[in-house]
Amino acid sequence: MTPLRNTLTCSLLVLFSHMAHAAEAPAPAETLRPLLTTLNERLNIGDLVALTKWDSGKPIQDSPREAQVIANARTLASERKLDPEDVAQLIAAQMEANKLVQYGLLAQWQAAGRAPDTPRPDLAKQIRPQLDELQSRLLQQYADFVPYRRDPDCPAWLAKARQGLTHDALHDLALTRATGELCIRAAGA
Repeated sequence: MTPLRNTLTCSLLVLFSHMAHAAEAPAPAETLRPLLTTLNERLNIGDLVALTKWDSGKPIQDSPREAQVIANARTLASERKLDPEDVAQLIAAQMEANKLVQYGLLAQWQAAGRAPDTPRPDLAKQIRPQLDELQSRLLQQYADFVPYRRDPDCPAWLAKARQGLTHDALHDLALTRATGELCIRAAGA
């Protein structure tokens, strides 16, 4: 084989290899939209948590429970080969966003003098197991998105993917908080 032909052959092999790899890897939107849908689902569960807090009179802040959830997330992160600190930050952001929903709803209900007359699931027996299941799904979807976090287009993808997911301004703000650390800006950017 001549040197030129050898170079062309190698270049084509590299090109096809990259194309094959690109075809296998999901696109950012294919990983981001399911992740945001799960985050939004988690926020909507905050409505139910707020109802239980309204009924029980318990405070929204539950530091021991939050510490337990973050410790569990760190363990799951290690099992999934994710950075435990990044995952702890992600889960902490979810809890902060969820509390934002709860505080907002409680304020609305206090102003109205009553909470909605809807069924109240049990916090410990029904809501927390649902949140635990969501956390497992959330971590898998986060793992799928991790390769795109540093991409300069990440904030634009995130803004686009958030559109139309929420049903009111409170939940929109909470989803913005929940996704605040998904994209990593380059230093000095």
